Amino acid sequence: MDQSTKNDKSPQAYWKKNIRYLLLLMGIWALASFGAGILFHDFLDQFTIGGFTLGFFFAQQGSIYVFVLIIFLYVYLMNNLDKEFDVDEK
Repeated sequence: MDQSTKNDKSPQAYWKKNIRYLLLLMGIWALASFGAGILFHDFLDQFTIGGFTLGFFFAQQGSIYVFVLIIFLYVYLMNNLDKEFDVDEK
């Protein structure tokens, strides 16, 4: 990556990084909801949390906790991205 691309402050560079964050967080969301609750249910049932199997926990409550964490992570990442591209609220 050359210096001009690294210091690119264009709207296209902003949205490219924004989309990258969205894809990453949506991937985590898919793993937490569909993956942990359905696909990996049998494997996760080997472990327990509070007397419930981990697969059941993720299907019922664990994915909600992950969703809330994703929201806070997205806010943090976007605030940093806005500061990086000088479009933050000062």
